Amino acid sequence: MSDERDLPAAIRLLDRALIWISLICGGATLVFMTGFTVWNVLIMRKALNAPIVGAEDLLILALVVIVAFSIPLGARTGAHIEIEVLEGSMSASFAKWSMVGVKVAGAVLMAIMAWRLLHAGDTAAKFGETTQQLLISFGPYYRLLAASALIYAVVLCLDIWQLLRTGAVVTLKVGGDDL
Repeated sequence: MSDERDLPAAIRLLDRALIWISLICGGATLVFMTGFTVWNVLIMRKALNAPIVGAEDLLILALVVIVAFSIPLGARTGAHIEIEVLEGSMSASFAKWSMVGVKVAGAVLMAIMAWRLLHAGDTAAKFGETTQQLLISFGPYYRLLAASALIYAVVLCLDIWQLLRTGAVVTLKVGGDDL
Protein backbone atom coordinates (compact mmCIF):
# COMPACT_ATOMS: atom_id res chain seq x y z
CA MET A 1 0.00 0.00 0.00
CA SER A 2 1.32 3.43 -0.82
CA ASP A 3 2.29 5.98 1.78
CA GLU A 4 0.73 9.42 2.30
CA ARG A 5 3.98 11.00 1.06
CA ASP A 6 3.45 9.28 -2.30
CA LEU A 7 0.17 11.13 -2.82
CA PRO A 8 -0.08 13.80 -5.51
CA ALA A 9 0.41 17.39 -4.40
CA ALA A 10 -3.28 18.25 -4.90
CA ILE A 11 -4.40 15.61 -2.41
CA ARG A 12 -1.70 16.54 0.13
CA LEU A 13 -2.73 20.21 -0.14
CA LEU A 14 -6.40 19.31 0.31
CA ASP A 15 -5.55 17.16 3.32
CA ARG A 16 -3.56 19.95 4.95
CA ALA A 17 -6.35 22.47 4.31
CA LEU A 18 -9.04 20.14 5.67
CA ILE A 19 -7.06 19.44 8.83
CA TRP A 20 -6.30 23.09 9.56
CA ILE A 21 -9.80 24.35 8.76
CA SER A 22 -11.34 21.61 10.87
CA LEU A 23 -8.94 22.15 13.76
CA ILE A 24 -9.16 25.93 13.83
CA CYS A 25 -12.74 26.68 12.76
CA GLY A 26 -14.31 23.46 14.00
CA GLY A 27 -12.34 23.60 17.23
CA ALA A 28 -13.25 27.24 17.85
CA THR A 29 -16.90 26.44 17.19
CA LEU A 30 -16.77 23.50 19.59
CA VAL A 31 -15.14 25.66 22.28
CA PHE A 32 -17.86 28.29 21.74
CA MET A 33 -20.63 25.69 21.97
CA THR A 34 -19.21 24.18 25.16
CA GLY A 35 -18.53 27.49 26.88
CA PHE A 36 -21.80 29.06 25.81
CA THR A 37 -23.81 26.02 26.92
CA VAL A 38 -22.14 25.97 30.32
CA TRP A 39 -22.62 29.71 30.73
CA ASN A 40 -26.25 29.68 29.61
CA VAL A 41 -27.44 26.53 31.37
CA LEU A 42 -25.45 26.51 34.60
CA ILE A 43 -25.00 30.19 35.33
CA MET A 44 -27.75 32.12 33.55
CA ARG A 45 -30.55 29.55 33.76
CA LYS A 46 -29.88 27.63 36.97
CA ALA A 47 -28.12 30.22 39.13
CA LEU A 48 -29.65 33.50 37.95
CA ASN A 49 -32.95 32.20 36.49
CA ALA A 50 -32.43 34.40 33.42
CA PRO A 51 -31.48 32.29 30.37
CA ILE A 52 -30.03 34.02 27.34
CA VAL A 53 -32.71 34.64 24.73
CA GLY A 54 -31.83 32.91 21.47
CA ALA A 55 -29.17 30.66 22.96
CA GLU A 56 -30.70 27.61 21.30
CA ASP A 57 -30.58 29.37 17.93
CA LEU A 58 -26.86 30.04 18.31
CA LEU A 59 -26.16 26.48 19.40
CA ILE A 60 -28.10 25.01 16.48
CA LEU A 61 -26.22 27.20 14.00
CA ALA A 62 -22.91 26.29 15.64
CA LEU A 63 -23.83 22.62 15.25
CA VAL A 64 -24.46 23.20 11.53
CA VAL A 65 -20.97 24.72 11.26
CA ILE A 66 -19.41 21.68 12.96
CA VAL A 67 -21.27 19.30 10.65
CA ALA A 68 -20.20 21.31 7.60
CA PHE A 69 -16.53 21.09 8.62
CA SER A 70 -16.76 17.38 9.44
CA ILE A 71 -18.27 16.12 6.18
CA PRO A 72 -15.25 16.56 3.87
CA LEU A 73 -12.75 15.66 6.60
CA GLY A 74 -14.71 12.50 7.34
CA ALA A 75 -14.65 11.65 3.65
CA ARG A 76 -10.85 11.96 3.48
CA THR A 77 -10.27 9.95 6.65
CA GLY A 78 -12.65 7.17 5.59
CA ALA A 79 -14.93 7.81 8.56
CA HIS A 80 -18.15 7.49 6.58
CA ILE A 81 -19.93 4.16 6.70
CA GLU A 82 -19.22 1.62 3.97
CA ILE A 83 -21.01 -1.70 3.86
CA GLU A 84 -18.82 -4.24 2.10
CA VAL A 85 -21.01 -7.33 2.16
CA LEU A 86 -20.33 -8.58 -1.36
CA GLU A 87 -16.78 -7.32 -1.87
CA GLY A 88 -15.23 -10.58 -0.66
CA SER A 89 -17.03 -12.56 -3.35
CA MET A 90 -16.13 -10.18 -6.19
CA SER A 91 -13.11 -10.30 -8.40
CA ALA A 92 -10.57 -7.56 -7.73
CA SER A 93 -11.31 -5.92 -11.06
CA PHE A 94 -15.08 -5.93 -10.52
CA ALA A 95 -14.67 -4.61 -6.95
CA LYS A 96 -12.48 -1.76 -8.23
CA TRP A 97 -14.88 -0.77 -10.99
CA SER A 98 -17.94 -1.04 -8.76
CA MET A 99 -16.19 1.24 -6.26
CA VAL A 100 -15.44 3.69 -9.08
CA GLY A 101 -19.12 3.59 -10.10
CA VAL A 102 -20.31 4.19 -6.56
CA LYS A 103 -17.90 7.09 -6.11
CA VAL A 104 -18.95 8.63 -9.45
CA ALA A 105 -22.60 8.41 -8.38
CA GLY A 106 -21.71 9.91 -5.01
CA ALA A 107 -19.77 12.79 -6.58
CA VAL A 108 -22.66 13.59 -8.93
CA LEU A 109 -25.17 13.49 -6.07
CA MET A 110 -22.99 15.70 -3.87
CA ALA A 111 -22.55 18.20 -6.70
CA ILE A 112 -26.33 18.31 -7.17
CA MET A 113 -26.76 18.74 -3.42
CA ALA A 114 -24.25 21.61 -3.41
CA TRP A 115 -26.11 23.29 -6.28
CA ARG A 116 -29.47 22.95 -4.49
CA LEU A 117 -28.01 24.19 -1.20
CA LEU A 118 -26.61 27.24 -2.99
CA HIS A 119 -30.05 27.89 -4.44
CA ALA A 120 -31.62 27.48 -0.98
CA GLY A 121 -29.05 29.90 0.42
CA ASP A 122 -29.90 32.47 -2.22
CA THR A 123 -33.65 32.23 -1.53
CA ALA A 124 -33.58 31.79 2.25
CA ALA A 125 -34.13 35.48 3.01
CA LYS A 126 -36.85 35.75 0.36
CA PHE A 127 -38.84 32.93 1.96
CA GLY A 128 -38.12 33.97 5.54
CA GLU A 129 -36.05 30.94 6.47
CA THR A 130 -34.65 32.06 9.81
CA THR A 131 -34.03 30.80 13.31
CA GLN A 132 -37.01 30.91 15.67
CA GLN A 133 -35.97 33.49 18.23
CA LEU A 134 -33.19 35.66 16.80
CA LEU A 135 -34.41 35.51 13.18
CA ILE A 136 -30.92 34.80 11.82
CA SER A 137 -31.14 33.90 8.15
CA PHE A 138 -30.24 30.34 7.18
CA GLY A 139 -28.73 31.61 3.91
CA PRO A 140 -25.05 31.69 4.98
CA TYR A 141 -25.39 28.29 6.62
CA TYR A 142 -26.89 26.78 3.46
CA ARG A 143 -23.93 28.22 1.55
CA LEU A 144 -21.47 26.73 4.05
CA LEU A 145 -23.15 23.33 3.68
CA ALA A 146 -23.01 23.77 -0.12
CA ALA A 147 -19.26 24.39 0.07
CA SER A 148 -18.92 21.32 2.29
CA ALA A 149 -20.88 19.15 -0.16
CA LEU A 150 -18.82 20.47 -3.06
CA ILE A 151 -15.55 19.71 -1.25
CA TYR A 152 -16.91 16.22 -0.57
CA ALA A 153 -17.57 15.83 -4.31
CA VAL A 154 -13.96 16.90 -4.99
CA VAL A 155 -12.73 14.34 -2.44
CA LEU A 156 -14.73 11.65 -4.20
CA CYS A 157 -13.26 12.70 -7.56
CA LEU A 158 -9.76 12.49 -6.09
CA ASP A 159 -10.63 9.04 -4.71
CA ILE A 160 -11.71 7.97 -8.20
CA TRP A 161 -8.44 9.28 -9.57
CA GLN A 162 -6.49 7.31 -6.96
CA LEU A 163 -8.50 4.15 -7.71
CA LEU A 164 -7.86 4.43 -11.43
CA ARG A 165 -4.18 5.27 -10.93
CA THR A 166 -3.16 2.83 -8.20
CA GLY A 167 -6.15 0.57 -7.56
CA ALA A 168 -6.56 1.77 -3.95
CA VAL A 169 -7.51 4.91 -2.05
CA VAL A 170 -5.04 6.21 0.51
CA THR A 171 -7.06 7.86 3.26
CA LEU A 172 -5.88 10.66 5.51
CA LYS A 173 -4.56 9.48 8.87
CA VAL A 174 -5.39 11.89 11.68
CA GLY A 175 -3.40 11.35 14.85
CA GLY A 176 -0.44 9.08 15.45
CA ASP A 177 -2.19 5.80 16.26
CA ASP A 178 -3.26 3.32 13.65
CA LEU A 179 -6.52 1.70 14.68
